[in-house]
Amino acid sequence: MTPRFSLSRQILIGIAAGVAAGLFFGERVAFLQAVADVYVKLLQMTVLPYVVLSLVGGFGALKAADAARLALRVGGVVLALWAVTLLGVFTLPLMFPRIDSASFFSTTLLDEGAGFDLIGLYVPDNPFHALANNIVPAVVLFSALLGVALIAVPKKAATLDIIATLGAAVQRLAKFIVALTPYGLFSIAAVTAGTFDLGQAIQLEIYLACYLTISLLLSLWVLPGLVAALTPVPHRELLARNRDALLMAFATGSLLVVLPMLAEQTRELLKAHAPLPTEDEPLPDVIIPAVYNFPNAGKLLAIGFVLFAAWFTGAAIAPHHYPALGATGVLTLFGSVNVAVPFMLDMFRVPADTFQLFLATSVVGARFGTLLAAVHTLAIATIGTCAVAGLLRVDARRLARFTVTTLVLAAALVAGTRALVGRATERPYDKDKVLAGMQALRDRGTAQVFRAPAPPLPPATGSVLDRVRERRLLRVGYFEDSLPYVFVNGAGDLVGFDVEMAQQLARELGVGLELVPADRRLFEDGLDPSACDLVMSGTAVTATRALHVRFSAPYLDETIALMVPDHRRAEFADWDDLRAARGLRLGVPDLPYYLARIRTELPAADVVPLDSPERMFDRRDPPLDALVLTAERGSAYTLRHPEYSVVVPRPRQIKVPLAYVIAGRDAALASLVDTWIDLKRKDGTIDDLFAHWILGRNAQPKRPRWSILDDVLGWGR
Repeated sequence: MTPRFSLSRQILIGIAAGVAAGLFFGERVAFLQAVADVYVKLLQMTVLPYVVLSLVGGFGALKAADAARLALRVGGVVLALWAVTLLGVFTLPLMFPRIDSASFFSTTLLDEGAGFDLIGLYVPDNPFHALANNIVPAVVLFSALLGVALIAVPKKAATLDIIATLGAAVQRLAKFIVALTPYGLFSIAAVTAGTFDLGQAIQLEIYLACYLTISLLLSLWVLPGLVAALTPVPHRELLARNRDALLMAFATGSLLVVLPMLAEQTRELLKAHAPLPTEDEPLPDVIIPAVYNFPNAGKLLAIGFVLFAAWFTGAAIAPHHYPALGATGVLTLFGSVNVAVPFMLDMFRVPADTFQLFLATSVVGARFGTLLAAVHTLAIATIGTCAVAGLLRVDARRLARFTVTTLVLAAALVAGTRALVGRATERPYDKDKVLAGMQALRDRGTAQVFRAPAPPLPPATGSVLDRVRERRLLRVGYFEDSLPYVFVNGAGDLVGFDVEMAQQLARELGVGLELVPADRRLFEDGLDPSACDLVMSGTAVTATRALHVRFSAPYLDETIALMVPDHRRAEFADWDDLRAARGLRLGVPDLPYYLARIRTELPAADVVPLDSPERMFDRRDPPLDALVLTAERGSAYTLRHPEYSVVVPRPRQIKVPLAYVIAGRDAALASLVDTWIDLKRKDGTIDDLFAHWILGRNAQPKRPRWSILDDVLGWGR
């Protein structure tokens, strides 16, 4: 019985219904994620068997001369399509306007980057382990080599028949699973539409607009146009015949699951428009699995993110570096995109924390990238098969017409997108408002806050800890310029990492809390017990300070870094380059430890002591080139001053511990605080506060996801 709707219509109906359900119910559809996961796993279940059987059977049926010709000609097609894709990628910077931006500290600033093990990825020491762990590149290489070895094996016909029978069974199973696609895609679309953070998409609209422009240009015009210009297969027919597979690739975000469909449709297209000799008919089943592990156009678009991140952070990559970036991208993208992108960011000195933006955009971008990857696979299979079979047609006039049309269309799209994103960036910079709007992570109690020196405390008859118990009140000192540990937010409240730690300590001791300003001269004169019981304000531990005050056990480590103008990031990325530089003027905190350390590391630099980080931004003649600060604090200051970036010079990182200052070197209080810090480290309090105040997680209150049910009809409230 003929179905009422074609599969492509069913897919579109499923996606539309899923989007509608997600928009209507919002986060309530999250339970459908389990259904979506089952569907994707069912699709993936047949792929590796298909790859193994196709490659072993396809190569095994060839003659040695045919295999060499296949590798040479299809390899040429792959190189040509890489070149075309990279040309598209390198048009992305033409769309970027100028903006100011900054971000909270990210631990990726300190990462050395994941290693890229090309040998381990492609050469399996145990092919069964590769099969069991879905290491597709290793599976492909093993299957291809096994198929090549089968070429010269006598009496292979019976083996090839068995492989062909198994391949037909796998394809039959795959078709059954494909019939479930409308339901699977309904679940995927519903979860995406119901849970995706729309605010995040707005923040990244510039990159997304540029990315989608290039990906759709390549997917819908350039690659299909090349197929039509070089083979008898028409442009429209290539896309129309494969619309089910392309829609599925787009909706699932997985190229792997549509490989069998792409191979089948390529055979049908060639049968209709470019009939092949009988011996060449299985070529698509060999080419498609074989090229799967080569970087496709969808993967190569990830190089565009490196260009975007460089522009976004002010660390622009010069055009003469594009060839190196392209070559690096092609090589690293043989592996995982999530490994390749941080590697390229690090190699070209782009802030590694921008990788978080890449992960955020992948919710949308990965689907368009997978669509492009599917079209790229079709183009290689079609052009490559025709090249091997001798059916390519190279018509200079036809190619010239296609090239001119492509250039005009690309120029119009680039200009239009640049105008669009230019309008989008007219919004005023607001990251400083995020910092000013931060509130306590959770209610840990209240405190009486003094903005001026408080009355002296009574003398301690015993230990300082005894006085705290007797008064049932803990007095904690703070330094006002200790962002993000202690600072005043936009509402005029004293907030920060150490403010919450002080509130938590007072709560657990069962006493009240006073927060009073502390005098930095305590590091020379000692902390007088009449001023406060301890100081909790992101205080760095140094040997000189330890001569005068008693510190608690460290609760955090910071990393020495440099705050530099955005456009000068590359100049400060390496300690050796800094030592060789002449005429550097560095603002350094007016602390003996920092001054001595920087003079040791950079003896030729002109060191200017500063009593406050904010003095970095004062106008000076001659100006300061950079401010020595820690990466954790400096990142917070860039939110107020987005024209600056934080750089952690490589290769050696210099750590500075933070601890609390104990009044009067009181041993009882110091022992208590040491034990308490250990408890807070183990129960996750320090990690939670670090994520909130330093990393900026939940810096803005999370609002319920918009939905029609709640926000339009008001039925769910």
